Amino acid sequence: MTIRDKVEGLRVIPLPPYMGQLLTALPRRNELVFSSPTAASGHVTDPHDTFNKACSIGGIELTLYGLRGSFASLCEWIETPAGIAAQIQGHKPSGVREKHYIRRPLDLLRMWHVKIEVWILEQAGIEFVPVEAGLRVVA
Repeated sequence: MTIRDKVEGLRVIPLPPYMGQLLTALPRRNELVFSSPTAASGHVTDPHDTFNKACSIGGIELTLYGLRGSFASLCEWIETPAGIAAQIQGHKPSGVREKHYIRRPLDLLRMWHVKIEVWILEQAGIEFVPVEAGLRVVA
């Protein structure tokens, strides 16, 4: 999926199947996943209020930063290589090895992102059978 990135502008990351089905099922006003009829841009530019409202309804205390930290921590449980988790999260490569020698194609990131999603769903007791293989959503 293509997402906006505050540093790079746009960034492509693999969209795992369960998340893809959730995003595909959302009602749409236009081609954007998170559109906003009140925003001048036509889409959500600051997700904090909506995220906080969703957390309140769900009865959980979590921040967007905390969500990113949870993802990174959960990646450790299935021994995801640190560079893979960092790249999915949008971090720039650090260190000489990462910057100059390691190239990760999208398919390698997808393989790990799907493993991460499967493990999280198992831990949550969520049974999931993908509706369609190769689902692509532009966010």
